[in-house]
Amino acid sequence: MSNIISLNSKIQLAKEKKAVIIRKRKIQTVQKIFQCTQCAFKCEKCGTQISMDHHDIKKDDNSQKTSYRFCESCSEEYIDYIKRTNGEGNPDCYWHNEAWIKVWKTWIDYQGSIDRYLKSKEFIQLLNEIKQTKPDK
Repeated sequence: MSNIISLNSKIQLAKEKKAVIIRKRKIQTVQKIFQCTQCAFKCEKCGTQISMDHHDIKKDDNSQKTSYRFCESCSEEYIDYIKRTNGEGNPDCYWHNEAWIKVWKTWIDYQGSIDRYLKSKEFIQLLNEIKQTKPDK
């Protein structure tokens, strides 16, 4: 009779293991979102490593800020994209065609989707749950 395994303790152990797995998944989700989308040392568009002073681009002695962290090349393209959507832009860059404009628009829409997800009540709930639960030992 000493070899009898308590069913209650077995169920509790299974629940604890499942809770640990769920917590790890939650932490991995948050880590992936912040590592992949919020890195301050890479260009948000192409992924090139940048320094913090590349957030601004100088053009014709005027400093223009972008709302994204870009390398110099992507920053120049973004500014040309904005100008082209306003009917201007550099005519020498003939490859900045309608397909190129669509690529930029799609990328900007994607960034907006990520931002909305980070601000969603469910993602905020996930962050709060991670803060409230005890860390793994």
